[in-house]
Amino acid sequence: MSANHCPPIAADNPSVRRALVLAGGGMRVAYQAGAVKALIDEGLRFSHADGASGGTINLAALLSGVPPDELCARWRALPVKQFAALRPAPDYLHVANVSALGSAAGLTEHVYPSLGIDIERVRAATGIDGSFNACCFDDKTVVPIPHTQLDLQRLVAAASLPIFMPAVKADGKTWTDAVWIKDANLLSCVERGARELWLVWCIGNTPVYRDGAFNQYVHMIEMSAGGALNLELETIADINRRIARGECVFGHDQPISVHVIKPELPLPLDPDFYRGRIDAATLIDMGYRDARRTLRIGTSSPLNPSASLMREPGVGLSFRETMAGGFRLGAADPGAVESGRDGSPLTMNATIHIDDMAAFIADPRHLGGLTGHIDFAPFGLAMPSESGVFGLFTPCDDPELTYMIYEIGFRHAGQPYYLAGKKHVRIGSPFKMWGETTTLYTTLHRGSDASGPVVGAGVLHLGVLQLGRLMQTVYATNAHNSQQAAHAMSRFFRFFVSELWRIYIRRSPT
Repeated sequence: MSANHCPPIAADNPSVRRALVLAGGGMRVAYQAGAVKALIDEGLRFSHADGASGGTINLAALLSGVPPDELCARWRALPVKQFAALRPAPDYLHVANVSALGSAAGLTEHVYPSLGIDIERVRAATGIDGSFNACCFDDKTVVPIPHTQLDLQRLVAAASLPIFMPAVKADGKTWTDAVWIKDANLLSCVERGARELWLVWCIGNTPVYRDGAFNQYVHMIEMSAGGALNLELETIADINRRIARGECVFGHDQPISVHVIKPELPLPLDPDFYRGRIDAATLIDMGYRDARRTLRIGTSSPLNPSASLMREPGVGLSFRETMAGGFRLGAADPGAVESGRDGSPLTMNATIHIDDMAAFIADPRHLGGLTGHIDFAPFGLAMPSESGVFGLFTPCDDPELTYMIYEIGFRHAGQPYYLAGKKHVRIGSPFKMWGETTTLYTTLHRGSDASGPVVGAGVLHLGVLQLGRLMQTVYATNAHNSQQAAHAMSRFFRFFVSELWRIYIRRSPT
């Protein structure tokens, strides 16, 4: 039996009435690890916590005592294919009557241990009131199971999506994933005393309805989860109206606030994660970025359907790029560090996001988004971005020079820093092409953009092996079919090659 312990996310203070609500999202809930890290870095601690569907995985790890930084590291190290586990082969001979396409062995044998989940430690957590939602199929209700009463069977059931994983028998009843009824139980936290709710939401929400069986299965989850969330937000808005009239509702005499952390664009779906088109590190970086944005806004989310609304992107493209090199604090000129021996290694792990290929090509600056994290021993490892910019052949005042821009904002010791990098691509000999397109001159600024004072400089490089890995990660995003995907990738590479031809063969200014 585990000794009582206070998890790092716990407020351990009865005067704090703040709840962390982790909704579902399949394997993509790695996103939540980055979001929780941002909240903890900001100094927030929680008196209440609630998990549903995939969110129960992160909540179980956090209540086991895993700190958010460690949870991020564990997610980055977890092979995503360990989520999947097949049933015994004979089961598939009777596929019409098989209990599910897969089994829970991936969760219990790999995912839970890898993320540090320990049921006894979950039950022994103090200083926080946690609950894990599962659907009791017997009466079709969502049951928020107190963390002190959680067992392995119902933790598994909470993430057992019908068709893909079998229902679970426990306590004489049948249990399964609650997502078809609700994917976040805000009202359970309100009824137990929470007044300030921080919801991390991973389920997509755009107006676009897509054809295809898989897309429509996803839409069914979106409708169920989003519809239940909208009802809960409407109920909280009604509670606030009653409080404004002088009522005391569930012990509350002050209004309830809800802060929704969500991506601006829908996250890639589980098949993209499983096939390596996106990785856990990128999802973590995205969660951290979006939580920092919510914190900067400072105001609570509207208590209506717009709270989870996302923007539908065009057909775009994404790839991952890693550059490393010498870097020195106190230097102002990157070139002075390139050949020096007194710098420390710095690595930029970047994921490029081009949300709409047509708009990207039409934009004379050719700007896209960038998320990532920085490894720099004097500051720390895996410091996630809270902002980022990518530019490809971006013009400047010199008509013979264009830039490849990589900029990333991050935090160290509670202070904002901004790493601004440029590859200098200048009209000239083709023999310069490799060096110029793989060499990033960087300056580190104190503050949230490149206007802040320079506190360090260095030069990063993309090696041949790193270029090979980059090419393996290029894929079209938001493509509805293979033709759209091929067209987006073709447009990108045609643009890239045509610019190289203009610069190094034709030698024509912009």
